[in-house]
Amino acid sequence: MGFEKFLFYCFAAITVVAAGMVISRRNPVHAVLWMVVAFVGSAALWILLEAEFLGIVLILVYVGAVMVLFLFVVMMLDIDIATLRAGFIRYLPVGALVAVVMLIEIVLVVGPAHFGLADFPAPPAAGVAVDNTHDLGLLLYTVYVYPVELASVILLVAIVAAIRLTLRQRPDNKFVNPAAQVRVKKGPDRIRILKMASEDPGGTAGAIPDPTPDLSLAETKGVAP
Repeated sequence: MGFEKFLFYCFAAITVVAAGMVISRRNPVHAVLWMVVAFVGSAALWILLEAEFLGIVLILVYVGAVMVLFLFVVMMLDIDIATLRAGFIRYLPVGALVAVVMLIEIVLVVGPAHFGLADFPAPPAAGVAVDNTHDLGLLLYTVYVYPVELASVILLVAIVAAIRLTLRQRPDNKFVNPAAQVRVKKGPDRIRILKMASEDPGGTAGAIPDPTPDLSLAETKGVAP
């Protein structure tokens, strides 16, 4: 076994173990961290398959941005772990049945009898002058231009829907109308100054006030001094 195949099995094992830890950890923060490990293992596998651009994008976009955002969101949310685990045993048989069906489908589709080097031979090694990023971009925006545009529209709709749900007015939230703020002028709309006559009932103008509190009002209201 060569060194490249040894690295493949190592990163494949790391990815599988990390994926299992993602769905088995009780703490959501730990699950997100294990998902980061799974993404790193997948990126290493892509680099071994000479898809360097996809591996670097997976590290920069998903591990460096998306998963960090997920981690901060999970850490800021007050998640009740006991409530999440309340219905685990009740749905365990259904989950086990779905897992068995998916395992059978994987074996039937990509099993040794249907997915091997005889049916899908390895492509020839690319030369040094091949630009991975250029070839990938050329395929995306020529052959697969419609699926790419459709995916971009779906993502745009999802972003607009998320912003709309976030900015909706609810009775329990304080809301300030930005249009009303923009229309405010420096005149009476902004501030109003009231002139009030000064009162000096005791004739103590210029005297130093007594720092001791007046306890008579507290005593009449029944408050202990």
